[in-house]
Amino acid sequence: MPTAPLTPLRLAQWAAWSKARAVAGRRPGSVVLGADTVVVLDGAAFGKPASAEDARRMLEALSGRTHLVVTAVHVVAASRRCQAHGYSRTGVTMRRLSAGTIERYVRSGEVKDKAGSYAIQGEGARLVRAIRGPFDNVVGLPLHLVARLLRQCGVAVPRGRSAWFSE
Repeated sequence: MPTAPLTPLRLAQWAAWSKARAVAGRRPGSVVLGADTVVVLDGAAFGKPASAEDARRMLEALSGRTHLVVTAVHVVAASRRCQAHGYSRTGVTMRRLSAGTIERYVRSGEVKDKAGSYAIQGEGARLVRAIRGPFDNVVGLPLHLVARLLRQCGVAVPRGRSAWFSE
């Protein structure tokens, strides 16, 4: 953990850097990518819920409000003597959520291991009224940013969105 309190953005950046450096230390010839996503509401970071009660608390706070999703990405290519980092932001507006809706969603189990206690790529999409910014950032890996950072470190990345999804 960081030695001093960090803003939500700095916390995501620190976590992405820490993940990338930890793996790069064990895989010195590899290109390593670390990423971390936080949900930010009123200046406070909502990470992954520690419990069902924590998930309920987060969803109640997000209900009917717009929050920011920030994903920080850090690339380490030690053999190329390169590190690159950046972050992506997306505004997400939640629907007003009833206690019953929150309870059903928490019981679905989808809240586990999700920043802010929801998965927009799953049933959590029903909780969202609108997004403003990259959808893939809310999922947790902003591909446009990843491609830019990899290219900065000399990694060949195909251009065009369809190149990321072909087999």
